[in-house]
Amino acid sequence: MEKVNVKEFINKVLAGVAMGIVVGLIPNAILGELFKYLSQYHEIFATLQSVVVGIQFTVPVIVGVLIAIQFKMNPLQTVIVGTAAFVGSGAASFQENMWVLTGIGDLINTMITASIAVLIILLIKDKLQSLTIIFLPIIAGGIAGFIGILLLPYVQLLTTGIGHVINSFTTLQPLVMYILIAVAFSVLIVSPISTVAISMAIGLSGLAAGAANIGIAAAACMLVIGTVRVNNSGVPIAVFLGAMKMMMPNLLRHPIITVPIGLTAVVTAITANFFGIQGTKESAGFGFSGLVGPINAIKFMEGSMLGNVFTLATVYFILPFVAAFIIHHLCTKVFKLYDPSVFKFITEESGNEK
Repeated sequence: MEKVNVKEFINKVLAGVAMGIVVGLIPNAILGELFKYLSQYHEIFATLQSVVVGIQFTVPVIVGVLIAIQFKMNPLQTVIVGTAAFVGSGAASFQENMWVLTGIGDLINTMITASIAVLIILLIKDKLQSLTIIFLPIIAGGIAGFIGILLLPYVQLLTTGIGHVINSFTTLQPLVMYILIAVAFSVLIVSPISTVAISMAIGLSGLAAGAANIGIAAAACMLVIGTVRVNNSGVPIAVFLGAMKMMMPNLLRHPIITVPIGLTAVVTAITANFFGIQGTKESAGFGFSGLVGPINAIKFMEGSMLGNVFTLATVYFILPFVAAFIIHHLCTKVFKLYDPSVFKFITEESGNEK
């Protein structure tokens, strides 16, 4: 382990979170809906679906482990941070004398809990000597997990508050509502806030659910355009497949990227509202990851299947990509609001950009 200052500490935590999200969420984002569809033909696909969903449940542990690795911790310390992060995430809750998995938990609290575990381990260092294997899991893992559980209800208030604000948009004129919800979700998908959790909590449905997915799709397209020339091919591909949250460190370090993301969402939302793109509370928050948004949207559409598919391809892919390309060009070349390097994915253990 090495000594770090506050800035380096935060960068390491964010880098671990970014990588953990990719590892944990990509399998289900890519294959979840496909396996769900194919399961009606053979039970093996139902099993495969449970596998990719199961991997998704491990996100808090993966995030904790990768954060620990950023600090060059040994195997014992690494798994302690991972277990503490899982407990503090709220991904599992104790109900009626049993533990029940409730999702991937609260990502913000996962980060906080993992950070507390890391700080405790850095404070203790080698002071426990031969008793390390006995007391370190109790002290670092137990205390950090306990604090995480205590903080969880208060941290979740942030998600609840944002949900209430977004829910208030549904009372506005349809086009205004559509634009505001799309913009809100286009930014939230790159933040530590769970868009799926908010959608379920406030029960977004109909046009509001469609707007949420359109905003997320717009964010994905903008991030692909932004990352494609300043990163290796793996970054834009991962973003396109659903790992938009891997760019969270970039958002926190360079908030200016919300401008092109939000503008792309506005342009796309106006067109999507014209076509009346809708969704359900179960599908809202996914965008086009696993084709969840488009598949649910087509259920509400009238007309020919071919025409509906073309419309969905336009509003979910073609339009946002074109809008993103133009907006990114204007922001970088004409108005010079930011340098293209703000989209470089942070991968180094020190939190630097590559």
